[in-house]
Amino acid sequence: MSQPHVASGEVASVRPLGDAIAGARTTALIKSAQLEVVRIVLPAGKSLPEHRVAGEITLQCLEGRVELEIPAGIRVLEAGDWIHLRGGEPHALRATRDASLLLTIGLQPAPVGAYATGPR
Repeated sequence: MSQPHVASGEVASVRPLGDAIAGARTTALIKSAQLEVVRIVLPAGKSLPEHRVAGEITLQCLEGRVELEIPAGIRVLEAGDWIHLRGGEPHALRATRDASLLLTIGLQPAPVGAYATGPR
């Protein structure tokens, strides 16, 4: 049975899992037409093979330590670190310590004028 997504306006915790990380699994928090947010749980020594996604992504390391392999080289992420990747950029992930990360994927560009850039 799949876990329900977080509803609009509902508060969800993305605090570090601590000792509970051993029994935790990756879960999708939301998926909408424009945005997907996933909490990735990756035990030490496990990896996600190289892949690409069409939209831009961000990864925030909530706890643990991971190595993110991108064309520019390996980037190490530890608790509190954040990184942005362009859409279509190949990447792979390997945990060197039990880790959880917050992944945000932009699925479609926002409509023109959707966000104010200054005072009106």
